[in-house]
Amino acid sequence: MSEESVIGSKVKDLYKTCCKSEWNATIAGVIVAFLSILIMAWWRPWGAVGAIRNWGDWIIYGLNTIIGAESGLLGLYDEAPAALMGNTGSVIGIGFIGGAFISACLGRDFALRIPPYREMVKAVIAGILMGVGATLAGGCNVGGMYNAIGNLAANGFTMWIGLVAGVLLGLKLLYMEMEYISWGDGGSGTINVPNALQSILAIGALAALVWAAYAYAGFEEGAFSWAGDKSEEYIASLSGIILIAAGLGYTMQRGRWCMVQGFREPHMTGDCTLAKSVALSILLLAIGGAVLKYAVPVAHGGESVLAPINYVRGTFGWGSIVGGFIFGLGAMLAGGCGSGTLWRVGEGQVKLIMVVPFFAVSNSLMTKWFQNFGADEINLEKSGALGSYVYLPDVMGYGGTIAMIAFIMMVWYLVVTWNEDTNKLIVPM
Repeated sequence: MSEESVIGSKVKDLYKTCCKSEWNATIAGVIVAFLSILIMAWWRPWGAVGAIRNWGDWIIYGLNTIIGAESGLLGLYDEAPAALMGNTGSVIGIGFIGGAFISACLGRDFALRIPPYREMVKAVIAGILMGVGATLAGGCNVGGMYNAIGNLAANGFTMWIGLVAGVLLGLKLLYMEMEYISWGDGGSGTINVPNALQSILAIGALAALVWAAYAYAGFEEGAFSWAGDKSEEYIASLSGIILIAAGLGYTMQRGRWCMVQGFREPHMTGDCTLAKSVALSILLLAIGGAVLKYAVPVAHGGESVLAPINYVRGTFGWGSIVGGFIFGLGAMLAGGCGSGTLWRVGEGQVKLIMVVPFFAVSNSLMTKWFQNFGADEINLEKSGALGSYVYLPDVMGYGGTIAMIAFIMMVWYLVVTWNEDTNKLIVPM
């Protein structure tokens, strides 16, 4: 075989590994943790709800504008929301879906998959539940649990408890649906996209992401009308945000990495592959979060890279437990968690595309109401009505916190691997 043939063969193998084959779950989890630490160091932790809520704000604001409402819905939408391309949450969501879309197209996975009628109804219900649950918990499975634990916040663990309970109830309801409900099985279909067009779309999406990153990085005051009074530093920082978010979306789609699936499968099939991956990813993220939040000695500036309060929410209590339960139930009906919903949107899952607007509107409305509760406009989270703010290193120090997180992840690992062999924790049909 000629040298050129060997090189060509290796290039094909590399393309297959990076763009077509399903990635190992453990490797995907490690990459997700790495990129999560990277985006934290760049500016802020990532999440799914920030994007979805901003989109919901615009949906409701747009409807108010169309119908000519003078004071906005409930008097809470008088001013235009933050620009879609200027809001960090929205930019993360756009980059994330873009990365998943590129992965799907390069892997020949993109197609518009239309679900049966019953799944469309479930999408509406799921979106509403996920929006409400994320508001109560202070975030979805990413911001309220994964990144909360990674940022050493106690509310991440209480949301975890609620999530597992919600997933188990959702699994039980799924079994009941399979046994007793036959309505709405029809209407499904798939609209395939030619492989050549998928390649073109992937190249176009990649070019758009790179162009956006360069446009953000080279931003000068007054260059974009939507930027408003945002500083050059703020807009320029979005260049890294959109690219790292795209990397997260690409990784999750390529690895079929979904946190709620990690909670579901041990109790449905006994498979603990994703559960172990999520546990390892959380531990790595927590170690990275501790490094970024631990203040260096005064001789070196005395300031941490990331403020300790970042992603610590005042929901350590009933808010995160009940919110996690509602969100977990909704995620089971949807067939994807917050991040799982977005990367499935990127590969053309119509059911999850339907989930997003209902998730967005319900979360927007609930958040606005929670921030303007009652005649005195009391913020329910800050008032302590949903729980308390608990930054674990304030209670047990950084070493104790990391040791506790490592212990919990190890116990989870042992429990799910034990269950894989014994099937003791599988929910019966």
